[in-house]
This record gives sequence, structure tokens and C-alpha cells, in this order.
Amino acid sequence: MTTTADATALRAQQDKGRKTAQNREKWASVRTYVSAAVILVWCLAPAYWMVVTAFRDVDFTYDTSPWPTHVTMDNFITAFDTSFGNRFGQALLNSIFIGVTVTVISLVIGVFAAYALARLNFRFKYLVLGFILGASMFPGVALITPLFQLFTNIGWMGTYQALIIPNISFVLPLTVYTLTSFFREMPWELEESARVDGCTQGQAFRKVIMPLAAPAIFTTAILAFISSWNEFLIASQLSNEATKPVTVAIASFAGAQPNQIPYTAIMAAGTIVTIPLVILVLVFQRKIVAGLTAGAVK
Repeated sequence: MTTTADATALRAQQDKGRKTAQNREKWASVRTYVSAAVILVWCLAPAYWMVVTAFRDVDFTYDTSPWPTHVTMDNFITAFDTSFGNRFGQALLNSIFIGVTVTVISLVIGVFAAYALARLNFRFKYLVLGFILGASMFPGVALITPLFQLFTNIGWMGTYQALIIPNISFVLPLTVYTLTSFFREMPWELEESARVDGCTQGQAFRKVIMPLAAPAIFTTAILAFISSWNEFLIASQLSNEATKPVTVAIASFAGAQPNQIPYTAIMAAGTIVTIPLVILVLVFQRKIVAGLTAGAVK
């Protein structure tokens, strides 16, 4: 009887421990979902309100309803209207040109620099990488005055190169660092096998390394383009009416009346600017994830 009672007590204790573990797992899952929901709402609420206001009639700009009311498309037409001095369409083209140029130049330089830092052994290699990372941490606000003075002296104020070159200096460290981590994890044997098969070092890089690095390069290109697309501080001081990007154009939107801030038109312009980035990330999200994790496993 004592043995049976002990076995029954042991089973009861095991069942109790199992239920306790299940309850802990359940509450851990609940906490995870609640935390994710809070973060999601916190991040998406401003974007949601921007879209709601963008579709709202201008007479109901300050309507506090959280749902779309008095829906209209006039705000998007107003955003492209040039009668008030707003050049949003031109600013969109400027941002596309600047972003693509910065991305291409940064990738061309960054790929070769990252490959050299990852594959070649030379003196002060880690010091060079440290300087590159240090440049990315330099505050942009400290560069405005010297850049303004420099570009004024050489006649570059209000030109595209005055916006592209500083952007490259911001994007290039990110490009080099991301690609260096990937190239460093890539097995040497792949390149050595290509060399054994008769490829030169350049051919091995072009035919073997570059195709394998495509996910990381693609990811870096998207991140570089987004960084250039969102830049505001330098562009607000070095651009003019003909070269300013969308970030500066939206900040300087003018209304029909003096001192009037066209909130609905600004929100419509912000929605137009955000949509391409959202589509880009949603369409290529698998490639982005693959590129970010490609260097994690050999």
C-alpha cells in the first residue's frame, strides 16, 4: 500500500509540475504576443494616422476620428500642384536620381573595399576598418558648416554633387561593414577551387564570389537607397529649388494662405514618399532576410 501511495503521489506531483510548465509556456506566449502587439501599434500608429489624414477632406483636417472620414483624393492632387510654389514632382525625381547614384557608387566602391578587407592581409587592415566605422559615427550636424563653406567656395551650392558626395560618405561605411562581414564568412575553398580550374583572381571574383554575394549586395543596396532617400539634414542646407529632394520639399510645403500649413497635402506627400519603400521591402523581404543572414553560416 505504501508503494502504491508513493507512486500515486509521485504521479500527482509530476502532473502538477507538467501543468505548471504548461501554464508558464502559455503565459510566456501571451506576454510575447502582447509585447509584439504593443510594439506594432507604437510603430505603425503614426503611419496609419498619416494615411488617414492624407485621404481626409481639408475642411476636416483636425477631425479626431480614428477611422477614415470625409474621404477625398484632392490632397494628392494638391501635393503635385505647383501653383503654390511646391515642386513635389521634381523633388521626387531628384530623390530617385540622388538615391540611385549614391547606391551605385557606394556599392561599386564598397564591394571592392569589403573584399580587400575580408580577403587580403596587409598592414593596418583593422585600423582602416576602424576608421571606416568611425566615420559612420561622426555626427552629420557637425559637417554642415564646413560643407557649406567648401561647396560655396568651389561653386557647388545647390548642385547634385553637393548632395551626392556627402550621402556617399554616410552610406559607404554601412556598405563596407555589411559586405566585409559577409565576405569574411565565405569559405576560401570556393575561390581556391576556381583558381585551380584555371580562373584568374579577377575571374574567380567575378564568376564565383559575386554570384554568391548577390543576396548580401542586394540587401546592402536596399539599405543604402533607403538611407539616402530619408536624408534631410544635409540636403536642407545644401540644396536649392531645383535640386532639393522630397524630404526637404515636404518640409517646405506652402498653403493657399500665408502662414498656413497644408497638413493634409503634407500627409498625402508623405504617403506617396513612403509607399515605394514599403513596396520595395514587401516585394524583396525574402532577399533582404537572406542577405542579412547569409554570412551567419558557412
